[in-house]
Amino acid sequence: MEMPMVSVVCLCYNQERFVEEAICSVLNQSYPNVQLIVVDDASTDNSPNVIRSVIQTYPGIQFLALTENLGNCKAFNRGLVLAKGSFLIDLAADDVLLPNRIEEGVKVLREKGEGYGIHFSDAAIIDEYGTHLYNHSDRFPHQAVPQGDVYARVIRQYFICPPTVMFTRQVADVLGGYDEALSYEDFDFWVRSSRAFNYVYSPEILVKKRVSKNSLSSKQFKLFSKHARSTYRVCQKILRLNNSGEEQQALHQRIMYEIKLNLRLLNPGVALEFFFLMIRNRGKKYT
Repeated sequence: MEMPMVSVVCLCYNQERFVEEAICSVLNQSYPNVQLIVVDDASTDNSPNVIRSVIQTYPGIQFLALTENLGNCKAFNRGLVLAKGSFLIDLAADDVLLPNRIEEGVKVLREKGEGYGIHFSDAAIIDEYGTHLYNHSDRFPHQAVPQGDVYARVIRQYFICPPTVMFTRQVADVLGGYDEALSYEDFDFWVRSSRAFNYVYSPEILVKKRVSKNSLSSKQFKLFSKHARSTYRVCQKILRLNNSGEEQQALHQRIMYEIKLNLRLLNPGVALEFFFLMIRNRGKKYT
């Protein structure tokens, strides 16, 4: 059977403690046709040297050492330019792919066929020392995870563990990569991709997601978080993309959540912008 190439873009910023494990998790995949691209986003620790040491015996690995810190979205897009695969994975350098992650993703997406562009799964949540904390499914049970057209659901609530996502080349082409105006990519990717493609879920644990003090997700709910502005911009996109009353209500629920969150995070200016967005959303009429 044909085994299409899968490209993994491993993005590193100050993850010298974890990047070797992340790289090795790609090298140890059961699936044979994998392109690995490691992008270091101008780390200030020893990450670049650790990466060079690990990959020196693997000439097929492509290493892009950025001289300026660009942030996740821009740095990933630089790696995406080099990607040749029919399927893609965005791997943070502190997360770990289990050996059958790629094989399972390719199998499921090929079985589902046309219209399906994104595969995601359960994950084991680990701490900085690799100790298992809990499973993603402990908080989001398998039977409650939606599949197919998930657009309205991703607007309403979080249910996808970000590092478990694999997507097709077509998704990347349609989206044009990540939106470089944003400080984080997950929510925007889910919204834009689910508007055009179906999602499929595997209940199997295929990834270890690390919770650490330097991870992007850990900074999202801190006081004065800069991610609030990016979330607002994504919600502006949702207002333009919506085409039904159900989706309008989903955005209303999201906006109400974001207003409360930003008041708690001492972002009153962003909360006020969300308030005005709520008024605009209420004013739209759908047939």
